Amino acid sequence: MLSISNLNYYIGERILFENAQLHIKPKEKIGLVGLNGTGKTTLLRIINGEITPDSGEISKRNDCSIGYLNQDLLSFQSQESIVAVAMDAFKEAVEYEIKIEHVIKKLETDYTDKLVNQLATLQEKYEALGGYTLQSQAEEILEGVGFKTSDLHRPLAEFSGGWRMRVMLAKLLLEKPSILMLDEPTNHLDLPSIQWVENYLKNYEGAVIIVSHDKVFLDNTISKIIEVSNYKLNSFSGNYSFYVEEKTLRDEIHKNSFLNQQQKIKQTEQFINRFRAKSTKAKQVQSRVKSLERMDMIEDVQSENAAVSFNFKFSQQSGRHVKILDHVSKNYGNIQVLHPSSIGIERGDKIALIGANGIGKSTLLRIISGTEPHGGKVETGHNVIPAFYAQHQIEALDIENEILDELKQAGTGKLEQELRMILGCFLFSGEDVFKKIKVLSGGEKSRVALAKTLISEANFLLLDEPTNHLDIISVNILIQALQQYKGTFVLVSHDRHFIHEVANKIWYIEDQAIKQYPGTYAEYEIWRKKQLAKPTPAVVEASAEAVPKKKERVRDTSDVNVQNQIKSLKKKLSGVESEIETLETEMAATEQSMAAPGVYSNPNKLQEMTLHYEKLKTTLKAKNNEWEETALELEDLE
Repeated sequence: MLSISNLNYYIGERILFENAQLHIKPKEKIGLVGLNGTGKTTLLRIINGEITPDSGEISKRNDCSIGYLNQDLLSFQSQESIVAVAMDAFKEAVEYEIKIEHVIKKLETDYTDKLVNQLATLQEKYEALGGYTLQSQAEEILEGVGFKTSDLHRPLAEFSGGWRMRVMLAKLLLEKPSILMLDEPTNHLDLPSIQWVENYLKNYEGAVIIVSHDKVFLDNTISKIIEVSNYKLNSFSGNYSFYVEEKTLRDEIHKNSFLNQQQKIKQTEQFINRFRAKSTKAKQVQSRVKSLERMDMIEDVQSENAAVSFNFKFSQQSGRHVKILDHVSKNYGNIQVLHPSSIGIERGDKIALIGANGIGKSTLLRIISGTEPHGGKVETGHNVIPAFYAQHQIEALDIENEILDELKQAGTGKLEQELRMILGCFLFSGEDVFKKIKVLSGGEKSRVALAKTLISEANFLLLDEPTNHLDIISVNILIQALQQYKGTFVLVSHDRHFIHEVANKIWYIEDQAIKQYPGTYAEYEIWRKKQLAKPTPAVVEASAEAVPKKKERVRDTSDVNVQNQIKSLKKKLSGVESEIETLETEMAATEQSMAAPGVYSNPNKLQEMTLHYEKLKTTLKAKNNEWEETALELEDLE
């Protein structure tokens, strides 16, 4: 359908593509991946005809149409309703609709056979284009990407950039181009909308090319990976997870080839330097010089999975209770966002707040942070030091500052060497740390703002969409940082892989109330599917009428035995919580002891302390599992 041969493209002296090849077949679902700056977006623009390559051949079928969703569409404005903007996808049908309306108006004053025949012809063509169902198609897709029915006739200009991007996505899906190219489509979608788009793309009739940092989204939508690396386009069959496994094997082979070549170069250079001055070896020296000149150099492997180590330091540990929300509620005028809800945040909680946009997730984060007026009370625990990361933190960066200076102003008192090590973890190495904020991309600014948040010595973090505008390697770094973080955090995110890796509790807002699932995201998904599969009360009632009733004892929570069980489980839960707290305190003390010079310089003592620490770690894991099992058992009874 589309073929690229011997593609070469340069930005000044910098090579982006050199003799690159790409062939796109009908219905292929392709994920385009690679490190930042390797040319993923540039390739999409070349395919779209916005950029002309320096050389190479791009050929496509005459009937091949291309649709491209990119971040530039955020600035698109219109006073038309969003459904009208989406309907622009059906230009030909809309033109016929205008002609039909014009003929009908003429017929009011000039009823002739000629006009009647013309109307019949136009209506036949309009029907053949599916004209009478187009608006319902547009409304279905707009609602699929998250719009309420009541929003469909509001002007596009009333919506924020992220919502305007959703309209552009809906318009592209309605156009059904032969090749649909999506650049970071999940940045502006909530979780229900992401899942809807996934299902839509699985059945999409055309080819799809997706650039995304969302690993789960890629796994659920694509069947082939094109990796931009070393100026080439490397093909991998399978989804993203398969690509990661296959790439690991290829990288290992490539790394060995690189190391072998480096060893050969070193030996050759040593021979040349040693015998350069000897006339008897002149011919051999020249031969080796020429062999070096003719050698096809192998590039070193660029890893997306660099391990990072953060040394988080708290000036003080928080108390057991970090925040207590007591009958917290929120209204915007007559609109109720939160009904009175009570819930607590304990030290060590890693909470992911999930759900659709517009249900109040960011509002709840602001309520917890104390920056949003609300009903009810929010009590802050002992020694809680908070830090809040949201998109406005990026705007708060001083654009005239260099990156290193921006971190120095975070006021942590860290030495420059420490700050440079932290910036290295966030992919700012060498001279990069002296770049001014104003020359950074959106993703780079996000990394700086995140680094500032994480070095703040806060023991309680609030993170609103921290993975937006980050590439896969940056998301991996953030995951590792949060996994090493010993404090407490609440985050809002729609990235399922990210949530799965960092959260140990799930919060969600349902019927304007805050609800909690005490487990990981994977466990929550299984539980949620079971909940959704349960028949509704109306269905249960209908089934009961259709089947002869059996005498059976229905569990009543007022039953004395049930109440005793609940009481016993609550007591057990409290006891396990105390044991967990004791174990965590003992582990922290053991860590400090192991770092003492008298211990780490004594191998026998260090081994003894290490064995004790591992035993505590195993016991703590078992106690955490016991707590989860008890909490689930209690939830079933209540």
